[in-house]
Amino acid sequence: MDNTKQFVDKVHDTQRKAEKNKRSNGEGLPANVLQNKQHSTNK
Repeated sequence: MDNTKQFVDKVHDTQRKAEKNKRSNGEGLPANVLQNKQHSTNK
């Protein structure tokens, strides 16, 4: 029983992380993706 609960908790944790990543990565829409560079270093 305890092993099953650990598995379910792990699956739920993975799903939460995947949802968070999906939101922060713009869900495949380039306009919603966070920029990876804050300042230009090529001068």
